Amino acid sequence: MGDDHPRRPAIAGWREWVGLPHLGVPHVKAKLDTGARTSALHAFDIVESTRDGADWVRFSVHPWQRSAADAVVVEVPVHDRRLVRSSTGHEQERIVIRTALALLGREVLTEVTLARRDEMGFRLLVGREALRQGFAVDSARSYLGGRPARTVRLKNRGRAGA
Repeated sequence: MGDDHPRRPAIAGWREWVGLPHLGVPHVKAKLDTGARTSALHAFDIVESTRDGADWVRFSVHPWQRSAADAVVVEVPVHDRRLVRSSTGHEQERIVIRTALALLGREVLTEVTLARRDEMGFRLLVGREALRQGFAVDSARSYLGGRPARTVRLKNRGRAGA
């Protein structure tokens, strides 16, 4: 077996700190959602464009929950568009990008839909397409991959400093 599918999966908690290294986001608190096929990122200011005949998308990522601080502006090619059904049954067409997720010291390439997820507590949901690349979820545990520095955690809670 190759590195993408280790023989023994890494055990992750139901929520973890995840990095999006290709997007310039070192830390975002994520919910690992085995009920979702594709991962979903809470994106703001989504603007589509065409470059040399290819579709591109520019958007902002707000890595901290309940805060617009430290927003990261990202510009990447559009991988696909999909009709996605939310947990409430509402269907919406979403832009899909391909990017890396860093979880538990491993990096996997996966599809991520862009969504305005204001009603959700997590800026990122990690779905089965990413999880099946070597992760198992222990629903009774959290942050098995560790936590970032206290200053990062305080920013996530909307408190600066310390």
